[in-house]
Amino acid sequence: MFSDPPAWESPSSDPKDTTFGDVVEGTSLERAGEYDAVIVGEPYDGAVLGRPGAREGPGAIRQSLAGVKTHHFEHGPVARAGSDDDHSGLSVADLGTPAVLEPAPDSVTETQQGLESVTQHIYETGARPVFLGGDNSLTVPNVAPLLEKSGTVGVISFDAHLDCRTPIDGPSSGTPYTQLHDRGLDKLAVIGARHFETSSQYAGYLEDHGGVIVTAETLRRQPKETAKHVIESMAGIDTLYLSLDIDVLDATAAPGVSAPTPGGPSSAALFRALREVAMDERIAGFEVVECAPPLDQAGRTVDAAARAIGHTLAGWSS
Repeated sequence: MFSDPPAWESPSSDPKDTTFGDVVEGTSLERAGEYDAVIVGEPYDGAVLGRPGAREGPGAIRQSLAGVKTHHFEHGPVARAGSDDDHSGLSVADLGTPAVLEPAPDSVTETQQGLESVTQHIYETGARPVFLGGDNSLTVPNVAPLLEKSGTVGVISFDAHLDCRTPIDGPSSGTPYTQLHDRGLDKLAVIGARHFETSSQYAGYLEDHGGVIVTAETLRRQPKETAKHVIESMAGIDTLYLSLDIDVLDATAAPGVSAPTPGGPSSAALFRALREVAMDERIAGFEVVECAPPLDQAGRTVDAAARAIGHTLAGWSS
């Protein structure tokens, strides 16, 4: 069901350094439930509306994350090896890449359906997945298995766009939340939305579905307060899923995306808000999508995506 996970190695020559490359282990689906978090690569951009390149995101993010130190000043060491006697921090493993994506089916619909059967098995192990995309169409198979369980489901999406388009000639990277609403998604909150990047009809669609929209201006000024407001808006929801489209960042911080846009938050504001949201115990999974290394400049986008994972894990470790 999965290809062999890549070997994780630290690039540091300092024996006192502990990086994610030192602590992330390869594992099998059968053992996934033994870990606090499992990484899953999803190298696919066949549904992207803008510039392609996100299929190379998982490999580049893994490489960057391998060199990131595991220490957070407020949370301490946020990750540890699963066999380590020191129980501070999370045990993190890598499942590899779903075989259905090697190569991916010809159509977006077939890709979503094939991948959903894999993510269903991941959730059944009880593990918290960290999906490395890939384009935003992958949100559908990453979230859909949660909708099959009893209880209500909400998504908190950090994104410059609402991604509530009506599918035309099939699904795309702009249609995931329309598809998920059609399948029973109870609530969607979008944090970091840009003025002049969304049509009024789509803003109205989300409002009609009881959604929450927080603009990039608000996120930039009040990251902690924004996160708390959105969590409060999800009162009564049983299960939450956290999605990060890295294009939520300002174009200067994240040029390597399908649709870079000005007016976004800084990396620091994003990281603070992610940590606050991730501390909610209802979060069942996390994804980073739309990171396109071929479009990047000096690795800025890839490095931001890798550190966003670190900050999310810091929230999970609280």
